[in-house]
Amino acid sequence: MRTVAVVGASLAGLSAVRALRTQGYDGRLIVVGDEVHRPYDRPPLSKEFLAGTLTAADLALETDDEDLAAEWLLGARATGLDLAAGDRAVLLGDGRRVAADGVVIATGAAARTLPGSEGLAGVHTLRTLDDAVALKAELAEGGRLVVIGGGFIGAEVASTAQALGLEATVVEAAPTPLAGPLGAEMGAVVSGLHTDHGVRLLCGTGVKGLGGERRVDAVLLEDGRTLPADIVVVGVGARPCVEWLAGSGVPLDNGVTCGADGRTGVPGVVAVGDCANWYDPRTAGHRRVEHWTGALERPAAAIAALLAGDGASAGVPRPPYFWSDQYGVRIQFAGHAAGADSVTVEAGSPGDRDVLAVYRRGDTPVAVLGMNQPRLFTRWRKQLAAA
Repeated sequence: MRTVAVVGASLAGLSAVRALRTQGYDGRLIVVGDEVHRPYDRPPLSKEFLAGTLTAADLALETDDEDLAAEWLLGARATGLDLAAGDRAVLLGDGRRVAADGVVIATGAAARTLPGSEGLAGVHTLRTLDDAVALKAELAEGGRLVVIGGGFIGAEVASTAQALGLEATVVEAAPTPLAGPLGAEMGAVVSGLHTDHGVRLLCGTGVKGLGGERRVDAVLLEDGRTLPADIVVVGVGARPCVEWLAGSGVPLDNGVTCGADGRTGVPGVVAVGDCANWYDPRTAGHRRVEHWTGALERPAAAIAALLAGDGASAGVPRPPYFWSDQYGVRIQFAGHAAGADSVTVEAGSPGDRDVLAVYRRGDTPVAVLGMNQPRLFTRWRKQLAAA
């Protein structure tokens, strides 16, 4: 294996590049990225960057003295993967063909949009640095913000906007925000931060459409209500960026279907990051996890599998972990809430938004949630991994 192509230049792709070098690969290394930017950190986009406490330069993931000896093809979109000619080649939108012995798929995910919002000024998604730059400029003008979707990205945007002095409303179609990742009971506790800080939270109603001709001026709800809006942020999840792999032979199902070590079943091709629908031995099923920690840690196992060829598979990965900062509260979660049949508060008080909750299946801990409980959370996270 003398040439490896990493398709995707965000954290997962950069982590794969670093893993290749630290694991001894000294061949040609080509990194393809559809954005023009070098790898940058995404979590601060909805928080410190929007608030103006971090600049674009502060988001850089590469260190000043880091030399990975890679060729960077930025602003280049992958449009296909050709495996039919006996080799592997990444096809680019400008007609170029990048031949490689090994391919790392790290194309991530893209924000889902609201049908009918195309071309309407004042409507934003937040996934990339360019998205954040555009939204930051509008928030600086002030006005009424409506966030569609009560997930973590939407909640962080609402929190940041509230701190900037904007009037904010969060609309969530589900009866309880965050019930998917946290369960209904603790999802209600965490989403209570909105009302604690004067942000209006409307649950159990969907969005019918948007008002306005050239620029949005309202959000129309399915229950007949109309919410005046100067700025709208759509935070209704993300879709894996795998369209370019259609017909390639790489297995696709809610992303790239792969093993616990990132193997796709296609020799010389592994998947990492938000586009990887990897097998989780803990739950005996596939899942796609869009978390920063996974994009940082899991590529090492995928690269080991790529370099080993048919060698031994990786062990059981650590339970998924993510965090969120909202209204001055640090929220941390690890594990799988869906596998629990009980939730108990081990410390603090849900009403004070200062809580450590453990999710169990029988007597076995399967997940842990912390709100402003970093020490206890770290201890329980270690226990969760051991279990």
